[in-house]
Amino acid sequence: MNLKTKIITASTLVAVIVVSGGIALSSNNTVLAAGNNKSVKDAPAREAGNKGQNCKPDPAPAPPSSPTPSAGITNGSNPGQADNSVVISSGFNTDPQDHGRPVVLIAAALGVPTEVFREAFRGVTPAGLDSGPTSEQAQQNKAALLKVLAPYGITNERLDEVSNYYRYNGRKSDTWQKTQATATAIVTNGIVTGVTITNPGAGYSSNPTITVTGPNGTFTATATLAYTKDFKTNGSISAITIK
Repeated sequence: MNLKTKIITASTLVAVIVVSGGIALSSNNTVLAAGNNKSVKDAPAREAGNKGQNCKPDPAPAPPSSPTPSAGITNGSNPGQADNSVVISSGFNTDPQDHGRPVVLIAAALGVPTEVFREAFRGVTPAGLDSGPTSEQAQQNKAALLKVLAPYGITNERLDEVSNYYRYNGRKSDTWQKTQATATAIVTNGIVTGVTITNPGAGYSSNPTITVTGPNGTFTATATLAYTKDFKTNGSISAITIK
């Protein structure tokens, strides 16, 4: 028989060693590796120790990021709103044949066609630039005007009222009384879609130049003028159309 068994008896330990199998059992049934006095159950502890030495601690989780605001929006307002503008300029030209007089406004205030007032004014002798008409010239001019205008119901008092309101000094480049018009752009989804008139103005004798600026560019616009007998609305802007 090739298997040799050696029995070792001690006062506190009895062990049976199987030489050919290389396995040892202790009295408390702990498995011992052959040729090694260390217990197998110590392996997990060693692995845990090695793992603690070789592994770095997990990094702290990154804080949640804040949602990115929509383009062009800051704190709930539109920063591009300040760039939206409507610029209304000029609009006080006169027909060359009227020599600077706002005939279109005078005729509208009197309630007669423009050509009727031009016909009436042909009988007038204009005063010089350096001085007003004499008393005699003023009476002659008034008579010439009323000769044509009276059939349209124009009185002497109304003629004086309108003439004084739209009086101008061509030499000093002074114009008649007028009110500047204002407007704002209507912007929808970043596109200029129209114009809102905030003040129609008054006293425009020709179409003003209108420039509209918005998020999608700069555009020109056309004004529609209204002529009435009321000084406050005569020559006002009734509509603005973007080209």
